[in-house]
Amino acid sequence: FKAFCVLFHSLVKCKDMKLLNGRELAGYIKERQAHQVRGLRQAHGVLPKLAIIVTVDNPVIDLYVRLKQKYGADILIDVDVHRVPQTEVKSLVAKLNADPSVHGIILQLPLADPSQTEELVALVDPAKDVDGLNPKTQFDPATPMAIMWLLAGYNVDLRGKEILLIGRGKLVGAPLEKMLQASDLTVSVADRATADLAAATQAADVIITATGSPAILYPDMIKEGAVVVDAGVASEDGKTVGDVAPEVYNRQDLTITPPKGGVGPLTVCALFDNVIRAARAKAN
Repeated sequence: FKAFCVLFHSLVKCKDMKLLNGRELAGYIKERQAHQVRGLRQAHGVLPKLAIIVTVDNPVIDLYVRLKQKYGADILIDVDVHRVPQTEVKSLVAKLNADPSVHGIILQLPLADPSQTEELVALVDPAKDVDGLNPKTQFDPATPMAIMWLLAGYNVDLRGKEILLIGRGKLVGAPLEKMLQASDLTVSVADRATADLAAATQAADVIITATGSPAILYPDMIKEGAVVVDAGVASEDGKTVGDVAPEVYNRQDLTITPPKGGVGPLTVCALFDNVIRAARAKAN
């Protein structure tokens, strides 16, 4: 994480920025990762490979799977997509765990039957769990890592700030809360049980939302000069949307992720960073 801070601070000038452009930062990371993969291939004969297991037909999932395939192809990491019924996941995971040519395994969520999520992600080899979902995983989850990189890359100082997380899901909210607390930062969490969400958001200097519920954050809910990171992903009328209402982007005083190209590009970077780490461990 410290290495990424140094990299971002040296490459990005952010004094007057308003948008937290993850796509801009992702370009620097992608170039570095391509160099690392070439080194693994040429010096060690290791061909990094990611396996993605998909159990449902979902336009949002399909979009992100395609993005991962394209990103992998760009940096010479093989990406195999396995579309199977959920009843076959256990046997497939066992096969992939035992395959020495596979360095990373993703069980794409949500599953057809979400009640089995914890049971099935726990079957993934911790050394190949590049999504960071297994309780014994050796990796940080990709989206929380991406959010931390994004804030560090744009010199957003979190010390002494009131940070509010909206949503405490297993993929983003819960692991990000632990990361922030581990850095001795002041963190509050809002979820469905929060009686007055507007009061919580209006008191926050930094709002990070990851609920997957379209347009839950409106302009009058945000204090002046706040930082807003939208990590929510949902499908609405066939389009991919976030948690922030479109009207929020009329606020000129905010530092905010764009409607597209904020956290998403860095999430893919963080995921493949874990794949490279797994492949490097194999080389060593």
